[in-house]
Amino acid sequence: MATYIITGATGLIGGALVESLLAKSGNKLILPVRNVQKAERRFGQNRQIVYIGHDFLSGSQLDIQGNVDYIVHAACPTASKYMAESPVETIDTIVNGTRTMLQVARKSQVKGMVFLSSMEVYGTVQDDSPIDESVQGYVPLLNARSSYPVAKRLAETLCHSYTKEYSVPVCIARLTQTFGPGVDISHDMRVFAQFARCARDRQDIVLNTEGRTKRMYLHTADAVDAILLLLTKGVMGEAYNVANRDTYCSIREMAEFVKETFSPSISVVVRKNDRNFYLPEMMLPLSTEKIEHLGWTPKYGLRDMFEAVIKS
Repeated sequence: MATYIITGATGLIGGALVESLLAKSGNKLILPVRNVQKAERRFGQNRQIVYIGHDFLSGSQLDIQGNVDYIVHAACPTASKYMAESPVETIDTIVNGTRTMLQVARKSQVKGMVFLSSMEVYGTVQDDSPIDESVQGYVPLLNARSSYPVAKRLAETLCHSYTKEYSVPVCIARLTQTFGPGVDISHDMRVFAQFARCARDRQDIVLNTEGRTKRMYLHTADAVDAILLLLTKGVMGEAYNVANRDTYCSIREMAEFVKETFSPSISVVVRKNDRNFYLPEMMLPLSTEKIEHLGWTPKYGLRDMFEAVIKS
């Protein structure tokens, strides 16, 4: 078996990845987390796990002793409100954290590393043509909410630079919005969680925009499978879109789907809100041919994702 460093272990994707790796006896996991007690409550005292208290916002070095085979860097802010209200902290966490883990990867001479990026690096795209990894859309630089996509772009360039200059075997997973088991829809403020909460509580779904933005979605389990595949088969220095292309729909269409599938008695209503942490309208039909050529295929659809979070 192998030794893995997983950052963001108390988050959705990082946590699912930890649980998947723990299911295979013999793996050793090193988990740098801000709150060790929170991590211990989730994963327990386990001889396979070493917890390290670390805050990537600080920019401090991470001292790892012993052999490390693989790294998955998943630690990152996820709330749009936080990104808009704390843009400096958002940038510092993403950039400082990525640099820290790349330095660990270089020192440890790891076999593979995956940096979790985002579909937001594509910016605003107004075209329904498939978007491959070479596309670059518009991101407004003088906008606090852009702290997240701009920092992710810089982190991707940092990853590629460490590959070219130091031969660090890191590749980039550009994940679309991912959800599934483990999401606490009672407190999560992302759009899918709000829709699921409304369906569960039999309350109308309220859209704060016209809901014209179109994107794809991804089940947590499919994200884990993709990350593990990229650790061993991904080409270092390159990026891969990770999404379920069968889930491509607008926010309005997704709201109607949730209503019809899980709570037909409620309504979908629009009450526009001009708060500045909403992204511009965009279309993100990501091409997944590149990762599919490595042998990855998503197994779960939009209904599976919502069933998992509504019933959790």
